[in-house]
Amino acid sequence: MLSLNNIEVIYSNVILVLKGVSLKLNQGQVVALLGGNGAGKTTTLKAISGLLKTELGEVTDGSIEFEGRRIDRLDPNEIVKMGIVQVLEGGQIFEHLTVEQNLRVGAQFRPDVKAILKDMARMYEYFPPLGGLKHRVSGYISGGERQMLVIGRALMAAPKVMLLDEPSLGLSPILVKEIFQIIGEINKKEKTSILLVEQNAKMALKVSEYGYVMENGRIVMDGPSDHLKNNEDIKEFYLGLSDVGKRKSYRQVKHYKRRKRWLS
Repeated sequence: MLSLNNIEVIYSNVILVLKGVSLKLNQGQVVALLGGNGAGKTTTLKAISGLLKTELGEVTDGSIEFEGRRIDRLDPNEIVKMGIVQVLEGGQIFEHLTVEQNLRVGAQFRPDVKAILKDMARMYEYFPPLGGLKHRVSGYISGGERQMLVIGRALMAAPKVMLLDEPSLGLSPILVKEIFQIIGEINKKEKTSILLVEQNAKMALKVSEYGYVMENGRIVMDGPSDHLKNNEDIKEFYLGLSDVGKRKSYRQVKHYKRRKRWLS
């Protein structure tokens, strides 16, 4: 359904960020993209959604294809109309608009008013806290409610693929669990394919079927989520656990990381 084929991304014609990244997302699948800060995860999502252009970024090699059509040269609005919607990191909303107005923004390219109203009601079923806040100015809602709102707004576009960037960022453990439960429900009920960028590897691998691990702009490991959860390198670098279940210090992990270089 969606494939990245050995893509390279350069910012400002100077900074090489992605160095031959390839990955695939099948229809109805949840795929996790894991990695530390600066690995290139968000850049990968922006390459797909066309938002690189707003930051002087460009796909300079390789290709991105969606349903057999190349999209890496299209404008973001064209990509949204095709059915790919990105949920940006940090719960970015239109703070001067109400919750309901924010949701309506997500449906701006949809012509069927009745279907939009029906989907609006469904968003309040997915996210019950938003139902009681529909007329509240969005700048005054909590962090967890913001995250619900941005996911709901993305769903209002009726996407085929949703690109989620760090949905757990800044949330309490209880809210993280709730958000990931909703992500799983959206995938099953809406049949929406999801590419999930997340540093909470444990939750990401729990909700996904397949995972990729990025480091320094490259994919260094991939496989079924169950396999990655049991991989010793993943346990140490992203779950913070050694073979005997003890946390390793940052210094130990850093040394081990340099020594192994992901078996390459």
